[in-house]
Amino acid sequence: MKNVLIDTNIYSLAMKGDEKVVAELRKIDCIGFSAISIGELFSGFKGGRRESKNRQELDIFLDSPRVRVHTIDEETADFYAAIVNDLKMAGTPIPTNDVWIAASVFQHGYKIYSMDRHFQLIPGLLRFEASER
Repeated sequence: MKNVLIDTNIYSLAMKGDEKVVAELRKIDCIGFSAISIGELFSGFKGGRRESKNRQELDIFLDSPRVRVHTIDEETADFYAAIVNDLKMAGTPIPTNDVWIAASVFQHGYKIYSMDRHFQLIPGLLRFEASER
C-alpha cells in the first residue's frame, strides 16, 4: 500500500488539470492531507473570485475514501519541534507551514509529494517520486 501526504501545491496543480500530477495521484492508495494545507487553500480562496466553487471542489476531494485529513495535535507538535531544532542547527530554516506539514508526514508514516525543494532539507523525510508505482 502506498501512503503519501500531498502538499498544497500538488492539490492546486491537480485542480488546474496538471495531467502528470493527476496521473500520479491515481496511483496512490491513501492520500494524506494536512489541516495546514486546508488553511492555506482557504486563505487563497478568500483572495479570489471563486471562493464558493473552490470550497465545493475541495469538499469533494476531501470526501474521497482515499483521502485522510490530519489535524494538529500534541504528537504533531513534538515532531514539529524536532524538525525546527534540526533545521536551526543546520542553519536551513524553511517556511513554518511546511514544517507542520512535514511533522504530519513523520507522525503518520507517509512520504511527502510536493514541488517544494526545501522539503529535501529535512533529515529523514521520505519523498514521493513521480516515477514510483
